[in-house]
Amino acid sequence: MTSDATSLVLWILGAGVAAALALVVYLLALRGRRVPGEHVFRASRWSRGNHVFPTQVAVTPTSVVHYTPAWFGRHDQSIHMAHVASVRIDTNLFFSNVMIESSGGASPVRCHGHRKRDAIRMKELIEEYQTAYYGPSQARPVPPTP
Repeated sequence: MTSDATSLVLWILGAGVAAALALVVYLLALRGRRVPGEHVFRASRWSRGNHVFPTQVAVTPTSVVHYTPAWFGRHDQSIHMAHVASVRIDTNLFFSNVMIESSGGASPVRCHGHRKRDAIRMKELIEEYQTAYYGPSQARPVPPTP
């Protein structure tokens, strides 16, 4: 092979590697984008288990949805607001872990790597939405005694 042919092969090989790397970066950005919604909490990429695809928790007035992207598809776990039994926050040195337990017997939502203020806001929103869901207890008239 001549020097020109070798440099052409190396250039094509380098372009192919660069294109493959660009495709991987594009897929990581595409799969890791924020889920639509008003109250979506995304874990930090610096935390355990979130380096490639950070987990996200969406809190809506009717449910709590845990999204975990994957290379192909994603994993969703949803708990209706009426079935949220408890919210536990474990605060570590850098990040907080949130565990949302269900009264329906399903496995709890466990997510790692949220900022402390995001974890506290998740808990406040869930409690606020549960209060609105069940509504204030209304005073019932007491029947007259005979």
